Amino acid sequence: MLRAKTCLNALISSEGSSVLVLTLIASNVLFNIVSNAGFKLSAASSNWRSFLSWQVVGNLAGLVTVLTLTWLLRYVSLHVAYSVVTGLAVVGVQVVAAALLFRETITLGQWLGTLLIALGILLIGVR
Repeated sequence: MLRAKTCLNALISSEGSSVLVLTLIASNVLFNIVSNAGFKLSAASSNWRSFLSWQVVGNLAGLVTVLTLTWLLRYVSLHVAYSVVTGLAVVGVQVVAAALLFRETITLGQWLGTLLIALGILLIGVR
């Protein structure tokens, strides 16, 4: 628990911005999941209209991820912010989009990799 608290403290550079920082991180991960799910649905489309519609959804969600990362950089250093949102995006896309939404099989080795990414995120925040 102490390690998680240390990581959170490293993410927050000024008092009072913790809720905003956590909201930006959560939004970034959510829109990253939507973006990747949109691209997966686009790839599976059977016609051009569906293909283009899901491409628009994926790209708009991707734009929001860029905007949330940019806003996050006002409060958190680049090396920490980028590592955290990228790592959480990988975990979020694998667990939420691949496993839950698309029912893709995830091997034990892939789950172990996901766990290692999560541990890496915690280590990034430790000073």
